[in-house]
Amino acid sequence: MTDAIAQTPDEPRRVDVGSLMAHDERTRRRNRAERRFQLYGLTAIGVGLLALVVLLVSILSQGLPAFQQTFITLDVHLDATKLDKNGTRDIEEIKKVSTFGYAPLIKAAAEAKMEELGINPEEFGVTGKDAQAMISKEAAAQLRRFVIANPDRIGDTVEFEFLANGRIDGYYKGRVTMESAERDSNVSPGQLQLADALKQGGALSKHFNWSFITAADASENRPEAAGIGVAIIGSLYMMIVVLCLALPIGVAASIYLEEFAPTNWFTDLIEVNISNLAAVPSIVFGILGLAIFINYAGLPQSAPIVGGLVLTLMTLPTIIISTRASLKSVPPSIRDAALGVGASKMQSVFHHVLPLAMPGILTGTIIGLAQALGETAPLMLIGMVAFVREFPSAPPEGFFDPASALPVQVYNWTQRADPAFVERASGAIIVLLLFLLCMNMIAIILRRRFERRW
Repeated sequence: MTDAIAQTPDEPRRVDVGSLMAHDERTRRRNRAERRFQLYGLTAIGVGLLALVVLLVSILSQGLPAFQQTFITLDVHLDATKLDKNGTRDIEEIKKVSTFGYAPLIKAAAEAKMEELGINPEEFGVTGKDAQAMISKEAAAQLRRFVIANPDRIGDTVEFEFLANGRIDGYYKGRVTMESAERDSNVSPGQLQLADALKQGGALSKHFNWSFITAADASENRPEAAGIGVAIIGSLYMMIVVLCLALPIGVAASIYLEEFAPTNWFTDLIEVNISNLAAVPSIVFGILGLAIFINYAGLPQSAPIVGGLVLTLMTLPTIIISTRASLKSVPPSIRDAALGVGASKMQSVFHHVLPLAMPGILTGTIIGLAQALGETAPLMLIGMVAFVREFPSAPPEGFFDPASALPVQVYNWTQRADPAFVERASGAIIVLLLFLLCMNMIAIILRRRFERRW
């Protein structure tokens, strides 16, 4: 016998009102709030991804055309009577011929090419001077550099690919149209029609432009010749300075503060100041660098050494904070076990704790370098805006030579009026993003390579 009351099959099952199986109004309201919160989170993620996609599409659509350029192919006769009147092939005498002396050679080559293709520029209402203006002003400098580097080719006829004028290049990239050319004093519809005729004849083409990556900046009259070569070298030099200074100083300071420093008001003050420095605007570090490194120490402006020192000061708090967090993540049992078998405090730190914290240290260091690579305001204050003309024949050869930086170059190009510079600014942003992407990939690889589980 049992005291339980038997329930007939036909009797409906009774659910106690206070049972956990029943959802009261309060529980249903809580579940609805949870679902709404999940929906808010998904919406926020979707908005963020959408904004990122719009940003990337905008940058890529504007910047990818910078990696292609329009070129005009001409056969230039290097007339010895104009380039080497004495016939001695003396390089010093050849250097005395300025770019003005090479312009007639380019004009003659352009006229010969149009005659060869059966093109009469007058049919399009274009004079000989206007036809020559379709070629970039960089062409004479390019020809001069070739002659100086190859004086034995004087007297020969050499095929050259010259950059087309920025307006002609913009015509094949959609920035310039026949309608806009009628209102533009720098190009005419007849020049665009002449460009189409040269393209049909095979003398004009558009392909990848390596000079955008290797060349230096150009004046506002030659946007088609502007490149980021000097800026890449300047940024590379600065990153070397930051890596060589910020990494050892930051890691050493973190190890001392976390493992060896006594707990007192002085170390507390240092920790508070380090946290505060991490939140200081970057332009303040630029003012500090201008006052100390340039005005007081007398270091040259626009030098990568000054930019590297300023970025080192700005990166140190980030490296110290990330390194201390990595050291704290190592379990205390690792330290106790090392000390228990007779290791000294320093041996336990350098032989056991530091290797286990290395993935986080490397990740924080690379993130700090990536942050420094994209800084603009402090570099503007210390004058990292050098205009290096002789490039690549005379690039910045050291940390004390004038140079520029990629983010500063982007800022300068966005301030110029010609639309071709805006295109190049977007192209430089793509290169900068690729550098940052590579640095983050290296951080992930190093983290997985050195990561140890316990």
